[in-house]
Amino acid sequence: MTKNPNKPSTAFWIIATIGFIWNAMGVDGYLNQVYQTQRFKLMYTQEQLAFIYNTPSWVMAAFAIAVFSSVLGCILLFFRKKIAKTFFLIGLIAVLIQTTYNGFINPGKELYGVLEYSMLIIIPLFAVFLFWFSKKCADDGILT
Repeated sequence: MTKNPNKPSTAFWIIATIGFIWNAMGVDGYLNQVYQTQRFKLMYTQEQLAFIYNTPSWVMAAFAIAVFSSVLGCILLFFRKKIAKTFFLIGLIAVLIQTTYNGFINPGKELYGVLEYSMLIIIPLFAVFLFWFSKKCADDGILT
């Protein structure tokens, strides 16, 4: 009996699940920042919060687009839909916009710590990976 080449492997499901959890944490971070929750406020100094609360609306829009489109992309991966790659591409573009602001334009970047600088690298890499992965799955016929 031959293996069905269009059947997702265990690795596919693991990657889709990790991607979903990662992006759901991004949605949580976005909502905490937008609603200025107590949990969010406890993570930063007052000086850092002053910069965060003055983030331009276009950057916050990019943040929302990045996390919500990527979560939707992961849900579409679970359903093995080819359109997932479109949502990951939209998320990737939004991540690059947000990362450009946070890494080069943000006047509060001198207040960044190791975590913030690490995330400036990890988030875009993960977005690139999810787009590449979904494109590869679509090209291999795993996504329909």
